[in-house]
Amino acid sequence: MNQDWQNFLSTQSAQLQDGVAHDFGDAAAERVAARDGTVLCDLSQFGILKVHGEEAQGFLHNLFSSDVTALTPQKAEYSSFNTAKGRALATFLIWRTGTEFFLQLPQSLIAPMQKKLSMYVLRAKVKIEDASDGIVCLGLSGANAATLLQQHFPALPQAPLDVVPHDDAGLIRLGADRFQIVTTPQHAAALWQKLGAGARPVGSPCSDLLDIRAGVPWILPQTQEAFVPQMVNLDLTGAVNFKKGCYPGQEVVARMHYLGKPKRRMYLAHVFSESAPQPGAELFSMELEGQGCGQVVNSAPAPGGGYDLLAVVQIASHDAFPVHLGALTGARLQFQPLPYPIP
Repeated sequence: MNQDWQNFLSTQSAQLQDGVAHDFGDAAAERVAARDGTVLCDLSQFGILKVHGEEAQGFLHNLFSSDVTALTPQKAEYSSFNTAKGRALATFLIWRTGTEFFLQLPQSLIAPMQKKLSMYVLRAKVKIEDASDGIVCLGLSGANAATLLQQHFPALPQAPLDVVPHDDAGLIRLGADRFQIVTTPQHAAALWQKLGAGARPVGSPCSDLLDIRAGVPWILPQTQEAFVPQMVNLDLTGAVNFKKGCYPGQEVVARMHYLGKPKRRMYLAHVFSESAPQPGAELFSMELEGQGCGQVVNSAPAPGGGYDLLAVVQIASHDAFPVHLGALTGARLQFQPLPYPIP
């Protein structure tokens, strides 16, 4: 995270933890605002890898689960990088400007993924750099988000994952009322102050909460190699293309798609527990006689108490049995509908 940007956030009353704005003084009220109002969030919990060079697009297309050849400067996409056994090592939001490709993923995976992807470069004309220090990403969400952006930008992206570049920032539409602004540290402070006049500044847990409610999973170090892409619904969010050629894990992912169906899927749930459900934490139900029936993917504090979470759960357990956090005696998950249908 850029030090100048950190310093600016501190002047705006941000409570920083590990360089990320955790809250702006009232975390509980911020969660309510994220649900009911229009909010502005620094997204420094994510880092950015820049992949560039003559062969960058083909390089990424041959490694990732999405169709990177279809990526244009006007369209972003979700994707994943998997092991040969089809287990997700990372999930990304990808966009491009010209011949440069930008991979957004949790900050904790930036260094490991840069190292891992670099192992595949060999003689390819590709460079992979950590661009996190030179890019600031802001989230703007809520019913008035589009109206607020229109006051400062002449054109907005219209459909989910559309991208509109501007002189000092790029806009990515994440959903009906969710946007991501990609800018530089030099322009970020002025944009923050302009947008903050009409939106409440909130900490990164609020952004995490909005991703969870949108059904967007982020693989973290604790959950690497835990899930096949279909288990975390990547096939339902456009992050998997079943018509493209080979990539690591493609055979496993394609076999599940064409010859069977996943026994586990990712669901949205709420839980009242004393402590935050941790990524990778096990879930239990009587359907499997006390054995683990799933794992937590991501969680965030929810408005009104407790936690919202994304959880990969045995489909049979979700459909017919109570599911509990940590043990059969643990807090019970209350399942809620995702914004997209589960087959």
